[in-house]
Amino acid sequence: MTPPATAPLVRLEAVGKRFASGTEALAGLDLSIQAGEFLAILGPSGCGKSTLLRLLAGLTQPTSGTLHWARPPATREIGFVFQEATLLPWADAATNVALPLRLAGMAPDERQQRAAAALAAVGLGGFERAIPRELSGGMRMRVSIARALVTQPAILLMDEPFAALDELTRHKLNDDLLALYARAGVTVVFVTHSVFESVYLASRVMVMAANPGRVAAEFRIPAPVPREPGFRTSVAYAEMCRDASLALAGTFTGALHEAGA
Repeated sequence: MTPPATAPLVRLEAVGKRFASGTEALAGLDLSIQAGEFLAILGPSGCGKSTLLRLLAGLTQPTSGTLHWARPPATREIGFVFQEATLLPWADAATNVALPLRLAGMAPDERQQRAAAALAAVGLGGFERAIPRELSGGMRMRVSIARALVTQPAILLMDEPFAALDELTRHKLNDDLLALYARAGVTVVFVTHSVFESVYLASRVMVMAANPGRVAAEFRIPAPVPREPGFRTSVAYAEMCRDASLALAGTFTGALHEAGA
């Protein structure tokens, strides 16, 4: 007997978003996000990727359609990592990370302990007293990720967090993010323009088309997490990147490849 499917963490049904200017950012978008999955949203500029994240975060509301959450708002913790680290320049790393806890009214001792643990989880143990100008771009982004994780969210929303970093730093943070994802078990929704990054990180890739933003294709990446050392240079990875590129270009017609197939 086949066990019943687990209810999704959040389900979007026929979601549309039209701005006051008349721009239709999203139309008829159907999407289910399962608890514990790593979903990459891949698409060109202007296809509504960031708008979708803001809808999930509750920062804006759809003009049509509905979002159904499995958890009530009081227990629905959401972490958000923006394209820029957006840290307080005068505050040290621990204070930046503890900011959401301070705003929530947590006692100073507890929030400092939680901030130190979050920094250690992203590889910045010992940097609690460093201020942003003393940190590299990659380290500042780690602080931003720690701040998003310190509330122990059910879902982590990431809006192209590594786009401005050099390739070596980006690859390292990709691996570190996957290791953190495997340990924490948090659901991740990750926006990117990069075909290679989406296939490397995600358990599922959703490709979006623009004007208006809508789902063009989606497929699963069944490679183990964390990725094996040779995954980036494997034939399976190259084939999945090719398929994602074709889907992004709107010319995909063949069967999607799976790692190990």
